[in-house]
Amino acid sequence: MKSLTQGITLFCCILLSSNLLQAQIQKGELKKAKIVSSEISADQKHHYTVTLGANQFAFFKLLQQGVDIRVSTYDPSGKKLEDFDSPNGRTGPELFSITSSNKGKYKIEVLPFDEKEPAGTYELSIQSIRPKANTPNEMVDELFTPWDSDDTPGAAVAVVRDGKIIYKKGYGMANLEYDIPNTPSTVFHIASVSKQFTAFSILLLEKDGKLGLDDDIRKYIPEVPDFGKTITLRHLATHTSGMRDQWNLLSMAGWRMDDVITKEHVLKLVAKQKELNFNPGDEYLYCNTGFTLLAEVVARVSDQSFAEFTKARIFEPLQMNSTLFYDDHEKIVKNRAYSYYDGNDGFKKSVLSYANVGATSLFTTVEDLSLWSLNFAKPKVGDQAIIEKLNTLAVLNNGKTFGGALGQFVGKYKGLNEIQHGGADAGYRTYLTRFPDENFSVVVFSNSAQFNSGGMAHKVVDIYLKDKLKDAPKKKEESKEETPTKKVEIAPKTMATYVGKYELQPGFVITIKETEGGLEAQATGQPTVKLEAMSLTKFQVVGVPATLEFVPNDGEAVQVVQLAQGGQTMDAKRIKDFDEKAVKLSEFTGEFYSEELATSYHFQVEEDKLIAKHSRLSDITLNPSKKDVFSGNAWYFGQITFVRDTEGQITGCKVSNGRVRNLHFDKVD
Repeated sequence: MKSLTQGITLFCCILLSSNLLQAQIQKGELKKAKIVSSEISADQKHHYTVTLGANQFAFFKLLQQGVDIRVSTYDPSGKKLEDFDSPNGRTGPELFSITSSNKGKYKIEVLPFDEKEPAGTYELSIQSIRPKANTPNEMVDELFTPWDSDDTPGAAVAVVRDGKIIYKKGYGMANLEYDIPNTPSTVFHIASVSKQFTAFSILLLEKDGKLGLDDDIRKYIPEVPDFGKTITLRHLATHTSGMRDQWNLLSMAGWRMDDVITKEHVLKLVAKQKELNFNPGDEYLYCNTGFTLLAEVVARVSDQSFAEFTKARIFEPLQMNSTLFYDDHEKIVKNRAYSYYDGNDGFKKSVLSYANVGATSLFTTVEDLSLWSLNFAKPKVGDQAIIEKLNTLAVLNNGKTFGGALGQFVGKYKGLNEIQHGGADAGYRTYLTRFPDENFSVVVFSNSAQFNSGGMAHKVVDIYLKDKLKDAPKKKEESKEETPTKKVEIAPKTMATYVGKYELQPGFVITIKETEGGLEAQATGQPTVKLEAMSLTKFQVVGVPATLEFVPNDGEAVQVVQLAQGGQTMDAKRIKDFDEKAVKLSEFTGEFYSEELATSYHFQVEEDKLIAKHSRLSDITLNPSKKDVFSGNAWYFGQITFVRDTEGQITGCKVSNGRVRNLHFDKVD
């Protein structure tokens, strides 16, 4: 939620590399009640088999010990069934399953994440084998099997269809210290799913005649600086305001995300800003700041706190009795789930002490959020006109749409109209998806940072709407190009024009290298991935639903590569070759202060590296990437561009990351 733009986040999904020849070692057949222990190195693939009858469900646990492992499963004919890779790193469980169709021997392939993994060990065992689920409700239970445990955090799910909740259940533990299980009545912090309630509150006040969506934010919050451009409430509610994101700014200023962060902290930070990322309405860039400001508008216009307003106007009328906006970090909330992440030695608490609302901090249950989803079909709160406004795609200044509405995202899922939003704060992972034409919704909450709420919600959708889902048809030329019948041969001279570094966003670079027989790519901070040629210019990113297409340049070095993923296409421009060793690092040392953040960093050279030091943060290594430009190894310090005066002396720098561009620091010594 906090660190990168949507496009970068997409490219930073699980990246699988298979550019190393690996010895395939047959490890034999797995048996119930038997744990297999083995050592594995980067040059090995381990193959196991398990005999299953027809229509069975088998659940497995692989415990990683010092090596990050991924797992693939195959049916008796050798067809791949599924890939599994948790975000647990080199320790903790890798949970996976096989659902059989026919009787036979199913294969399990175990291999290190990539060729850079150290040797390590793992333990593998069959946790259970049972008949495959038949009813949709049983299938959901089967889906959540990895989280149905009394020694791990878990999840809660609710399915809503035709005006009623048709299934709800909790899995795993809400509190690991006191052995309290998750139930459909467990209260979760739902992070950014909160935003649609903030936008809805603005629309309620607009209906009351107390404000307008196209009003200037400074009409209600004059502390917002005058940037010389009008920022409307609509801009804020659609992530098109150009304002810098509050979480990125706070992190740059030295705050930890587990600090107590209040509304006052955010508003004071906003008041110090001197620039926007872009002109309002020109672009879409996800921005939490806008929704904190909108919540404050609601409070000032209604003469109530935002928590009081939403309780009176939304939650009480809908009988969402376990729902509240959490604006007091010391407030006691009964039946609350605490959030966790999987550390090196088991689960750890992921502390969250927010006391700011609007962008986040809605506390609710899957039962209560189901009541909210029902309000869209038959409004008890608001009316159809408000709901249509909330669901309508926003339009940029150039007339284009981008999938964003007011506090929600509108698009297609397997041919069906979908309106959705997810959330991620601390160890909470939440998702609400609605299919208005099918009168169907799914709510999924989790209190584990390792949980993929959106992925699980869509698997639930697949179960209940399987007869209505379809894959989007491909264009004839696209289909022909993307399913080549033979290997594409590319001349070495052409291949050489593709090699180089391409910048997708400030501080986020895709490096293309030539290897024996092809190309590989590596994004900033990510492992190397293999590229598989689909045509002379277009390549599939192996293991990721993404492509890279090189724009020809009359036989010269390609200047632009296009990343296509998740329905978006983004240009990455070539960075000119640069001799890092020629950089005189001592030129860039000193104290740099930002008035906008009220904080300073000290840059100094240590062991031939430029290091940025802050009194509250871990040291940041800065690596030269272009003349006077460095990339940082912290997400909030992505790119640092140094500024010189007319005499060539460095006078300051500008720091950018995914949601903050060109924030200025003055050199003060």
